[in-house]
Amino acid sequence: MTTILSGTALAQDITTIRDVHTSTPAFRDAVRRIGLHLAVEASKHLPSHDVDVTTPLTTTAGRVVDGTVVIVPILRAGLGLLQPFLDIMPYASVGYIGLKRDESTLEAEEYYQRLPPLSATSTVIVIDPMLATGGSMVDAIHALKRAGATSIIAVCLIAAPEGVTCVHREHPNVRIVVAVQDEALNEHGYIVPGLGDAGDRLFGTL
Repeated sequence: MTTILSGTALAQDITTIRDVHTSTPAFRDAVRRIGLHLAVEASKHLPSHDVDVTTPLTTTAGRVVDGTVVIVPILRAGLGLLQPFLDIMPYASVGYIGLKRDESTLEAEEYYQRLPPLSATSTVIVIDPMLATGGSMVDAIHALKRAGATSIIAVCLIAAPEGVTCVHREHPNVRIVVAVQDEALNEHGYIVPGLGDAGDRLFGTL
């Protein structure tokens, strides 16, 4: 279950974030706009039920979200996608998982976790700009399941095929939503063509 977005406006913003000459403010703005596309797509997969709503003229059918929605950015880069998701889903709670990749082993190590209560009625949307090896996302999903989550959507700006395969192998019931899927990983575990280090480019720590 992988959804890859499309569209001309989206493609232009993806071009902007790939460009090595894009400034930090312009990079942030483009990530925010891409985040809105991703949030709208993720919202299509939230459970819902019908309700009656009274307009100024009549009563008609409406729909509302079932249960609770929890957005979980993987620190630190996932913070760059948080605000557009809250713009689309202002009713959501927010949790945090901090993971840092060991550059020698390419394995993710957790250093922080803070989550609201999770249950079978929660839909958790875990956000991270890059899905490279898949290790960080897999570990984050494991942590969310241990905390009680059963319905999880993984959302990323850019994914490598290896990362998508890894997540589907470890968590076949998790839907993945990405703006674009790239060619492959290089020998250092970075996505090619990619955009470099998303966290550094978002926060100006190049």
